[in-house]
Amino acid sequence: MSQNLFGSPSAFGAKAETGAHFEEPAKTAPLAARMRPCTLQKVGGQQHLIGKDGPLRRVFDGGELGSMILWGPPGTGKTTLARLLAQQAEMVFKPFSAVLSGIKDVRAAMAEAEQNHRATGKPTLLFVDEIHRFNKAQQDAFLPFVESGDITLIGATTENPSFEVIGPLLSRLTVHILQPLTEEDLIPVMREALADCDRGLGAKRITVTDEQFLALARYASGDARRALTALEAAVRQVDVSMALTDDALEHVFAGRALLFDKHGEQHFDLISALHKSIRNSDPDASLYWFVRMLEAGEQPMYLARRLVRMASEDIGLADPGALRVAMSARDAYHFLGSPEGDLALAQLVVYLAVAPKSNSVYKAFGAIQREVRQGYAHPVPNHLRNAPTAMMKEAGYGEGYKYAHDEGGISDMDCLPEKLVGTRWYQPCNDGVEVRIAERLERLRAEIQSRPSRESDPPK
Repeated sequence: MSQNLFGSPSAFGAKAETGAHFEEPAKTAPLAARMRPCTLQKVGGQQHLIGKDGPLRRVFDGGELGSMILWGPPGTGKTTLARLLAQQAEMVFKPFSAVLSGIKDVRAAMAEAEQNHRATGKPTLLFVDEIHRFNKAQQDAFLPFVESGDITLIGATTENPSFEVIGPLLSRLTVHILQPLTEEDLIPVMREALADCDRGLGAKRITVTDEQFLALARYASGDARRALTALEAAVRQVDVSMALTDDALEHVFAGRALLFDKHGEQHFDLISALHKSIRNSDPDASLYWFVRMLEAGEQPMYLARRLVRMASEDIGLADPGALRVAMSARDAYHFLGSPEGDLALAQLVVYLAVAPKSNSVYKAFGAIQREVRQGYAHPVPNHLRNAPTAMMKEAGYGEGYKYAHDEGGISDMDCLPEKLVGTRWYQPCNDGVEVRIAERLERLRAEIQSRPSRESDPPK
């Protein structure tokens, strides 16, 4: 029996040459490529997948390898795990890049996999990097071959498979979610790279302090590739046998590009964090997420539009002025541009965060939308209809209408359809201006109830 990556027998069989073999990267390759883990013990983090009782650990211990998606942020080990699985498997290994391959390449590979399966009885292990970049037609081409067992598909993606992988293919795969690496995961990876004389930076004998390693780990934001790239860039700036200087790190950090995809899941995660921080009346968190998005390259006018929406959705009539402030901030940014106009939007963020909150109008609007969309299309009551023609008047249009100005500003006339009379969708909250709105509504309703009933009104 062949030995697996933990040194125990593998169920994949003794023919090691049938598994995948990868060439060593060139000495000139980036540090992250040279230091890619060659054994499972060297993989940082992802213990929920490769630790004891993890689903991928069971595969490495001799379990059956099935088709899967590895989903996670950049630099968390998706490609590394796929390569390690390939080294274990008694299969022909076929790597694919969705960036470089087209539908013809996919079909040719599928035909080859089908022939190989018929000849050997063994599937081809197909690894597709950035599978989310394949369009529907390209993904469709995998379906019959996954179904027939001609291929075992491992796809790697930074995007949510629920949105980026077609349903029929996704239903035939298991999805394993990789988490961003912690600082505790990243620091040992960098220490090893700094000490390794064959693949890493050991030949330069550079000294790095614990504080500098921690700064690099925080800069990397969970991405091992970024951590190693930053370490390599910093080490280049110092001579052999020297200590890494803080100035060298500052030079690397000055060009920081925050983890942010304007069109992907990170975009929605960050705007969600901003919205929920404002809703929770936390000005510090609100400003933090706002600045995170600005520094990562988000369009300020997109943020302005979202802030205007929050003024209506979350502040509402508790502070009717919030919408005016939001529109003024948007106009100020439009007039000034960046960076001067950024401060106007930051001011709006703080204003919305500390403003009283009400979603009463938002809730009422949604409830009435559901009533209108799902309920009966109630006719307009006759007394609310116009009667521009004699025929309409004879039909009763306008009959019973009461002119509010003649009734002291409010009459006891019902303005809802008959079957909805008495329904109250709008319920003011107990904060801000809506406290006064609630008091006024109570006064108006009390005044109506104190008036003589309709039955006692004199006939028209």
